[in-house]
Amino acid sequence: MKLMKKGQGMSINVIIIAALALIVLVILVMVFTGRIGIFEKGLSKEGKAELVAMRITYGDCAPTATSEANFDLGFGQAESLEAKELAKANFKDEISRCKSSQDKTGCESNGCRWS
Repeated sequence: MKLMKKGQGMSINVIIIAALALIVLVILVMVFTGRIGIFEKGLSKEGKAELVAMRITYGDCAPTATSEANFDLGFGQAESLEAKELAKANFKDEISRCKSSQDKTGCESNGCRWS
C-alpha cells in the first residue's frame, strides 16, 4: 500500500522574507521612537536644550535642519559666554527672518521650511 502525503509547510523563502521583514520593522520602530539616536548624534546637550527652547517660537515657517545644525555647532564650539550669546542672537535673527514670511511660497523662497 502506497501512502500519499502532501506537505503542508511554508517554504524556506517565505520564512526568510518574514524574518527580514520583522528585522526591518523592529529597526524602524527603534528609529522613530528615539531608541537609536542616529538623527541627533551630532547635537551637544547644551546646544540641543537651547534649540528646543527656540523651537517654541518658530511658527509655521522655521529655519532648516542645516541652520539648526549650524547653530548647534557654533554654540557648542563657543568658549565664552559672549560667543554663546552671539550664536543665540544670530539664530534668533534667522528665526525672525523665517517668521517674516506669511505663506509657504515666501517661506521656502527665503530658504526656510514650512511646517
